[in-house]
Amino acid sequence: MKPKAIIKLSVDILMTLALLFLMGYHLWGEVLHEWVGAGMLLLFIAHHMLNGCWHKSLFKGKYNIMRILTLCIDILVLVSMLVQMYSGIVMSRYVFEFLPSIGGMSLARRLHILGAYWGYILMCLHLGLHWNMILGMFRKVTGIQDRSKIRSIIAIVAGLIIAVYGVRSFISRDFSTFLLLQTEFVFLDYSESKILFYTDYLALMGLCIFIAHYILKTIRELRKKSINSCLY
Repeated sequence: MKPKAIIKLSVDILMTLALLFLMGYHLWGEVLHEWVGAGMLLLFIAHHMLNGCWHKSLFKGKYNIMRILTLCIDILVLVSMLVQMYSGIVMSRYVFEFLPSIGGMSLARRLHILGAYWGYILMCLHLGLHWNMILGMFRKVTGIQDRSKIRSIIAIVAGLIIAVYGVRSFISRDFSTFLLLQTEFVFLDYSESKILFYTDYLALMGLCIFIAHYILKTIRELRKKSINSCLY
C-alpha cells in the first residue's frame, strides 16, 4: 500500500474508534469526551484534506443512482459532523472554555442529540457504502488474493447474525426516540458494562454496514442486468 493510502486508512480507523468512544459518553466522563471530540474534529479535517479529490469531482461526470446515493449520505454525514462540532463547542466546559459564551445551550443540547445519533447511523452507512474498498484494503494487507465461496458464505451468515442483533440493539437502545428527538434528555446507565454497551453499538454498526453494502450491491446487479439486456 502507498504511504498516502496507509495514512487515509489510519485516519478512518481512528475516526471510527473515536466515534464509538464518543457514543459511550457516560462510560468515560465529560473531560475525556470533550478531548476525544476535539480529536475527532482534527481527524475529520484531515479526512477531508486527504480526500480532496472528492470535492473536485463533485461537478464532474455523470450521476447514476449509486453515485447519487453515496453523495447524499456523504453530505448528510458532513452536516451531522458540523452540527456536532458547533453544539459541542457551545456546550464545552473544558476544551473550549476559553471561547466567549454565545448562549443557546438548550438548542445546542437538541442539536447534539440529533447530531450524535444521526451521525452514528450515517457514518456507519457511509462505511457500508465503501465496504468493498475496505475489504480490498484488508485483502492487500493480509495478502489474500483468491476468492473463496466458503469465505463468502461465512461472511454473509456472520453479517446476517450481526444485523439481527443490531436490530435488537436499535430497539433496546431506543434509537428511534433520539433520531426523532422525542426527548431532549438521554437517560444514561452509568453502571452498565462497557462490553455490553460496545457489543450493542458494534452490532448496530454492523447492521448499517450490512444494509448499505447490500443495497449498493443490489443496485449494481440490477444495473448490470439492465446493461446486458440492452446488448441483446
